[in-house]
Amino acid sequence: MTLLNNGQPIGGIIQVAYTVANIEEAVRSYAQDLRIGPWFLRGPIQARKPIYRGVRQDLRLSIAIAYSGHMMIELIQQHDDQPSVYRESFEKNGYGFHHWGIASDRYDDDFASYLKRGFEPIFTDETPVATRVAYFDAKRGWPGFIELIEINSASEARYSKMYAETLWDGKDAIRKV
Repeated sequence: MTLLNNGQPIGGIIQVAYTVANIEEAVRSYAQDLRIGPWFLRGPIQARKPIYRGVRQDLRLSIAIAYSGHMMIELIQQHDDQPSVYRESFEKNGYGFHHWGIASDRYDDDFASYLKRGFEPIFTDETPVATRVAYFDAKRGWPGFIELIEINSASEARYSKMYAETLWDGKDAIRKV
């Protein structure tokens, strides 16, 4: 089994993500009440290449990432009213759990494997370090989506830098990137 620098396995869950109504309030609450941080906050940003259910979007988001132990926690706030994988979730279930992120160092093969197993891709995009992501609807009664996250040297370096700062003193809970 190959482990990432944050201790999570390639092919396994590296991230748990939640949608939130107000990302700065959520980050402060998670830091204060759950001692998760520091948070790396980006946004509002324009998603790079978002395609939701076959339609190109102009999606505006804020994303915050922190670690709790080896697990990456992601918070997502959508800043517009258009249909999206995020809006679909919080309009149906309210804000909260959204997806599990799975690390992939063989993105095309893993994408094909999910299709073969009956998972429906409903959203794709590209991260700021030009790695691909895809959200799959499990339709197995699960409470959220599965996100396939392409891991390469750029994404590994980005996540490793954040993970290295997880032992913190509780100060400077928000770091804008």
